[in-house]
Amino acid sequence: MTEIVREWLLLGNINMENQLKKAIDILNKGGIIIFPTDTAFGVGCHINKPKSIKRLFNIRKRPITKSVPVLVDTVKMAQDYLYPISKNIVDKLIEPYWPGALTIVLPCKVEKISPLVRGGGDTMGVRIPNNKITRFLIRETAIPILGPSANFNGEPTPFLINEINPRLINLVDFIVDGECSLKQESTVIDCSVNPWTILRQGILKVNYE
Repeated sequence: MTEIVREWLLLGNINMENQLKKAIDILNKGGIIIFPTDTAFGVGCHINKPKSIKRLFNIRKRPITKSVPVLVDTVKMAQDYLYPISKNIVDKLIEPYWPGALTIVLPCKVEKISPLVRGGGDTMGVRIPNNKITRFLIRETAIPILGPSANFNGEPTPFLINEINPRLINLVDFIVDGECSLKQESTVIDCSVNPWTILRQGILKVNYE
């Protein structure tokens, strides 16, 4: 029994345990789920399910030229899909800000990642979310999960479960209950270029000087 499941059992939250078991089963079978992260509600599937990824893009009506963030549980898991991460990035960004609301764009192993995930390019945006539910789902399946926000392309990002469009909920296979502690978008920094560039200023103020 994992620590997080033990914690929920002690709190009497059998419902959450059942939700997570179902969510894991659906992910492993190639399904798509909505789930809470620290920043916002996400909608995603496993990174190694090409048909699921294509379905996810169709559901969200997202242009195929736009990449999606990838959520991992450990740096080692991220490293399996990336070229070696420099010590400079580890020291200035990963150690201070992960887990947390920082998405780091890095050169990736394109042969292991669907072109849809990387927007047809050769980089991938990745982060470790600071959310027990999200990390439990990733850890228990041992596969990264795509983590775009749970909205149709161009619609507002949902930070509360009741902000998720009911039409989107009807198109996915399951939704995991929960709360987003930050309720703001992550900061995105592109480390595939020199100097590094902030692509989106989110809740996190990054100091890497």
